Amino acid sequence: MTASLEQPFASTETETVEALVSLLRGRRLVVLTGAGCSTESGIPDYRGPGTRARARNPIQHREFLTKPEVRARYWARSLLGWPRFSSARPNAAHQALAAMEREGRVLGLITQNVDRLHHAAGSQRVIELHGALARVRCLECEAVELRTELQERLLALNPGFAERSAEPRPDGDSELPLEAVRSFQVAGCTRCGGTLKPDVVFFGDNVPPPTVEAAFSLLEQGDALLVVGSSLAIYSGFRFLQRAADRHLPIGVVNIGECRGVELVDVRVEARAGEVLPRLAAALANG
Repeated sequence: MTASLEQPFASTETETVEALVSLLRGRRLVVLTGAGCSTESGIPDYRGPGTRARARNPIQHREFLTKPEVRARYWARSLLGWPRFSSARPNAAHQALAAMEREGRVLGLITQNVDRLHHAAGSQRVIELHGALARVRCLECEAVELRTELQERLLALNPGFAERSAEPRPDGDSELPLEAVRSFQVAGCTRCGGTLKPDVVFFGDNVPPPTVEAAFSLLEQGDALLVVGSSLAIYSGFRFLQRAADRHLPIGVVNIGECRGVELVDVRVEARAGEVLPRLAAALANG
């Protein structure tokens, strides 16, 4: 079938939640989560309602690798955005997914998010397609540093910079005018002095093959796929919807706004994940 961005089926929220419960009851679930799972924790998304019109273009992999000014702009924005991003806490959707995993109803999670809120909620089997902002990796020697430690070094190199105000952005950074970052000092690797990059997959880069293989392996073990908070607009997530459809697995989606491949979905609930997932978890727990 041809993927589309069609709108959801006409139905009330209560009816679709009941239909979702019926679809997933008694099945071992694999869950794919996107940014919409974390918006209720205060982390903005790129494609949610009201976001597209004001969202800037995200950082591009090749530009980060080849342009020092792009790296300076990223780390300047990140210095301001990190405190808010790192202070985010799991919401009801994260907690419900962790509870369903503890109860044996969820086999594991495949997430497009880089915020580690699933881990904070207690989920154990989490495959991070796009990495995690909590780590920083040297492009030369592969040394790994905690983002919290790098923050202290960036603050020391740029005294007074943290006092600036800036609008938060989805990827853990913030919006700043170009002139504000011209004199920003970028920290190098503590081991070799090399270039540091957040340990995430930027736009234009590819998810590492072992990560993709692990995610497909998890999906093969499940009896159904539940997509939470993802428009599936990018292929890194959409491929799992396609694989589930090829396997004739039941597919449920909880998301607000457009959703790619909706013709492959059995039940779609257009509502907040934090409202729907606790109801789903409670209903499945009650048999």
